[in-house]
Amino acid sequence: MVTKPANVVLGILGSTLDAVGGQGSARWERWRPTIDLCRHPELPIARLELITFPETRRLVELTLADLAKVSRATEVRCHELPFKNPWDFEEVYAKLFEWLRSFEFRTESEQYFVHITTGTHVAQICWFLLTESRHLPGRLLQTSPARDRRALGQYRIIDLDLNHYDAIARRHAKEIHDSVSFLKAGIETRNVAFNHLMASIEVVATRSDAPLLLAGPTGAGKSQLARRIYALKRERHLVAGPLVEVNCATLRGDGAMSTLFGHTKGAFTGAAQDRPGLLRSANGGVLFLDEIGELGLDEQAMLLRALEDKTFFPVGSDKPVKSDFRLLAGTNRDLAQRVARGLFREDLLARINLWTFTLPGLTERPEDIEPNLDYELRRWEEQSGRRVTINRQAREGFLAFARSADALWRGNFRDLNAAITRMATLAPGGRIDEATVSEELTRLRKAWTAGFSDAAHKSAGVASRARSDQQPDKTQVDPLEVLPSNVLTSLDRFERVQLADVITVCRQSRNLSEADRTLFASSRALKAKSNDADRLRKYLLRFGLSFDGLVRG
Repeated sequence: MVTKPANVVLGILGSTLDAVGGQGSARWERWRPTIDLCRHPELPIARLELITFPETRRLVELTLADLAKVSRATEVRCHELPFKNPWDFEEVYAKLFEWLRSFEFRTESEQYFVHITTGTHVAQICWFLLTESRHLPGRLLQTSPARDRRALGQYRIIDLDLNHYDAIARRHAKEIHDSVSFLKAGIETRNVAFNHLMASIEVVATRSDAPLLLAGPTGAGKSQLARRIYALKRERHLVAGPLVEVNCATLRGDGAMSTLFGHTKGAFTGAAQDRPGLLRSANGGVLFLDEIGELGLDEQAMLLRALEDKTFFPVGSDKPVKSDFRLLAGTNRDLAQRVARGLFREDLLARINLWTFTLPGLTERPEDIEPNLDYELRRWEEQSGRRVTINRQAREGFLAFARSADALWRGNFRDLNAAITRMATLAPGGRIDEATVSEELTRLRKAWTAGFSDAAHKSAGVASRARSDQQPDKTQVDPLEVLPSNVLTSLDRFERVQLADVITVCRQSRNLSEADRTLFASSRALKAKSNDADRLRKYLLRFGLSFDGLVRG
């Protein structure tokens, strides 16, 4: 049985509209919006969060007494907020904003309404702006009296079309700036393109629930940015659940499906108990799949269904499980190329490619190296508890090299972080000098040169093997050479063509499962459960072959 969320109303006790006009029964002869709001049986109010003022304390007492008569089930919480001038936009907005920051919203079990009938027009505008910006995760609620003021009034949920005022616009601009700065970890970056990118991500992260794909080279900061996007969504009450992270490159074999989608007890050998899986753990929150390009094709198909239907099947279960999560994905691969190679599903890419943001490498942001140097030194101090500074000559020397063509920054910000960590650790007397910088630059040059030497050596080896007639590529020679002559002559042309293709696919695949996914893609899609790996194994056995033998042979 699904439990409906409790209705919670936030509002202001009106000193005029909610005022008591008489004593005894006369008090009920005029319409009072706060009282009337709690009289609607089709909109039961579980809790009323009522903002009051020091000068209306007597009215508060009378209102609480009358609310207890019309709706005993409604809990009323009063919050006294003194306003010097309730018609001052900046003062009203600032106080409502600060009050909401301390308010505990439970969006998974409560739904919120903002009663805008009472309070000044300024307060109504501020309510609207705070609701529109998701600082208040609710809907606007307006009440009005019936023709007979003693009868039950009316209410409706509405959107207001209001003008923005300069002071409020400036405050909103500051809020946006603060959010973008948060996404940049407080680093005052100078690269125009990067700053524009972060501003775009802030807009999408706070306005869209669609999957968001972060692309870019290794070390560009995708994981850190994903965590800050989640924190921003959480602050804006866009999600209430946890952040669940996984690097898809670490998911291999049968365990990948279980890790992501969970399993039932006894689903396979070693499954001693149920496992919820990461998708279910991310319900109501954010799932961050880093290096999503490394995900297997079977897992991609399950993920696509989970994104579209909010349901999936744990391993060994025939009952679907629901999970409503927001997806963040990261990749340093060209996913379009992987689609072309048959390694990534085109329909999944289309689903996660609505919002794609590519983070640039460090060499594309030379003007941001200096603020990141200062940031890394501050972070070192926070983590180690030791303050480290860098003298002017050392600073200029490091920055000159870091911005030059000689600085490869192949690991991007990971390389920069490692370099500053080493210099801070070795700094004599807590101050990085020119000698410390010189040693570090030598260390970086050596590491990058060694990396290129290894790459060149591997390339030369590949080229040499390609030229060698003694070691031909196994995927290019006649696939049927592995068969004994008597077996080969007994095959029809149809069987020879089919077997040759199967052997070629096996030799191009990393394992038996990958080969069967390629060979039986259509039949796998039509079957709820299939064991094509066993089907392939038996097919090869008919000719005295095995997958391992083909790969080694």
